Amino acid sequence: MQTEVKEKPRYAIVASVQLPEVSDVEFEASLTELSELAKTLGFQVVQTFVQKRNSFDRTAYMGVGKLEEISMYVKRGIRADELEDEPQDMDASAVEIDAVLVDHEISPSQMRNLELAVGCEVMDRTMVILEIFHRNARSRAARAQVEIARLGYMAPRLREAAKLAGPQGRQRSGMGGRGSGESHTELDRRKVRDRIAELQREIIAMELERKTQRARRLERQGMGLGGVSLVGYTNAGKSTLMRALTGSEVLVANKLFATLDTTVRVLYPESVPRVLVSDTVGFIKNLPHGLVASFKSTLEEALDASLLLHAIDASDPGFLRQLEVTDEVLKEIGADELPRIRVFNKIDHVGDEAAQAAWTAELQQRYPGCVVMSALRPDDVSSLRAAIVSFFQQDLVEDELLLPWSAQQLRGEIYSHCQVLEEHADEEGSRFRVRGEPEKLRSLREQLNPGSQGREKEYWEV
Repeated sequence: MQTEVKEKPRYAIVASVQLPEVSDVEFEASLTELSELAKTLGFQVVQTFVQKRNSFDRTAYMGVGKLEEISMYVKRGIRADELEDEPQDMDASAVEIDAVLVDHEISPSQMRNLELAVGCEVMDRTMVILEIFHRNARSRAARAQVEIARLGYMAPRLREAAKLAGPQGRQRSGMGGRGSGESHTELDRRKVRDRIAELQREIIAMELERKTQRARRLERQGMGLGGVSLVGYTNAGKSTLMRALTGSEVLVANKLFATLDTTVRVLYPESVPRVLVSDTVGFIKNLPHGLVASFKSTLEEALDASLLLHAIDASDPGFLRQLEVTDEVLKEIGADELPRIRVFNKIDHVGDEAAQAAWTAELQQRYPGCVVMSALRPDDVSSLRAAIVSFFQQDLVEDELLLPWSAQQLRGEIYSHCQVLEEHADEEGSRFRVRGEPEKLRSLREQLNPGSQGREKEYWEV
């Protein structure tokens, strides 16, 4: 029996500059999001330092006064009463700050100067997200894409790392290198370029494999399979929805980017047509451009779907911002014109029953046709499932079919690919009233009556 090893807690402070064009609501939402990202990475945020400026300081992101304030806090250490889980008999100087998290992407020189000023590691928003993606990537494709993004991020920072290493770390002998006096930085950059090129070749090969798999999936859709993609902001409850709709065991965690790889499962109970549900990577504001590009192949799973389920956290005051982020990313990958059902999830987190009813009514008035629900309520899940099935059944047609007693082995085919509305027997065989896709019905007619198109009316009435 395996026992879970509890990781040693790590502590961080958040630092951010509010520019004039950023509203207080948007600024607070961004800080909250960074704290959630820090939690996913294993940090406990113990303090936040903010500064209002007309622009970022070019040298060290924040002004001198605020840097001194942060430096003093870091040197002082954390008091026990500042922690969520207060350790017993903790000395005031026993716990140190592990990192300062900056709520913007900053330049290599700004990061180096900021580290020197505050006296501990500095991670900007992009580095935090990249590290989360690096830890959570599971498939070969996801790992390769994340590594490319990380290498692209690190390449311009090698020069600053060399500066910190000092004169002895900057130069190496020409022996074994490209030429006399080639620097560590040049060698490292060359290695980075070579590695990125190697990974890109691997991704191209994997792309071909994915296209083949996608073609097979689309072919299956043409044979009576519908496709649904769950999209939305990270932590909107997509994985919980996925598990509720498909009855499958998928990872559910209250963390940002808990899942990165696309998961595909069959809608349960199975319907006619059979529906495949796929979960995609969550969106987030200010996702690093390198990751948007590298994860396009993952997000493009949405393009294969006939229907998008756009999951939104109904309990989040900043849901409008989440809507905008998702809409922007879907537009980037060309999925904005696909049919979509907006699913406002987590309504059970909105106060008491009266508050939930009032918010549900307001959301339904604002977004006609939306579904307001909790993925933890079976009745709500059933209603959403019914809406999905209804979407895929809108193009089905009804027919009557006679299955002769001599062809009863085809009974399973009928039940697998059609919705049987009625069945009765007579002396000729079993008669069915069914609903199904026209193409599949034609295929069944051919199996029932091979080589004799003229006798179809003996078995079918349109």
